[in-house]
Amino acid sequence: MNDIAIPKPDTAPVVFERSPGYWQTVGRRFVRDKVAVGAALVVLTLLLMAVFGPMITPADPYESSMLKRLKPIGFEGHPLGTDELGRDMLSRLMVGARLSLFMGITPVIFAFVLGSMIGITAGYAGGITNSVLMRTIDVFYAFPSVLLAIALSGALGAGITNSLISLTIVFIPPIARVAESVTTQIRSRDFVDAARASGAGAFTIVRVHVLGNVLGPIFVYATSLIAVSMILASGLSFLGLGVKPPEPEWGLMLNTLRTAIYVQPWIAALPGVMIFITSIAFNLLADGLRSAMEIKQ
Repeated sequence: MNDIAIPKPDTAPVVFERSPGYWQTVGRRFVRDKVAVGAALVVLTLLLMAVFGPMITPADPYESSMLKRLKPIGFEGHPLGTDELGRDMLSRLMVGARLSLFMGITPVIFAFVLGSMIGITAGYAGGITNSVLMRTIDVFYAFPSVLLAIALSGALGAGITNSLISLTIVFIPPIARVAESVTTQIRSRDFVDAARASGAGAFTIVRVHVLGNVLGPIFVYATSLIAVSMILASGLSFLGLGVKPPEPEWGLMLNTLRTAIYVQPWIAALPGVMIFITSIAFNLLADGLRSAMEIKQ
């Protein structure tokens, strides 16, 4: 009897490809956005300059010399010239990055924490709690942010601490409004209803199901406020309500150099250029994060 060849079964293991997670997808989309990546590199450079700038400055940023005042860009020993007191501009801009970024980022961080707490509480609780909290927040919308910051700083007095308090108060309402809006949408989702039906408490639902879905959009919006915060902080320093001399803060440097605008306009514009570059970088970074996170799951 002839042997009949029986085909062998395919014993190759079946490999299942794991689909990328949400944040992996966000990261891939962000990396493909060249503009956002470039903005992130600029922000990273500024942060590194803020951290290590005071250690690598070519000159003492506080040392003045009336013989070298208002020297042009490219002057020997001073690549970016000198200010109205003969201090090295490059060194002051590098050291000023720390204080300027601190004044721009810190109020947004505080406002992010406080505004998120208020907005999430109002959005999840709803009813009278929502009405009381959000109507109180709406009162601050009656005042433009610039005027509100100036009024609060004028009432509290000049200084770094009072400026931080003023800017934090200014940014809490918009962040709380965004947090409340996002939380209201998440509260009506099926998985929240299922968790509520299973007997989970409000705190557990917010911690496990709500925070993970609302903190991303709130964070992206808060990132876009850093540019506004830097401009407002610089404006307060320009008006004498923020950082005090001789600290090298970019807004304060604009104020002290305004009298030199007709003598050395390029020198006087340097702090403003740094503020502009930083603001644009944070705005582009926030736009890139927002685009990357707009994924239909």
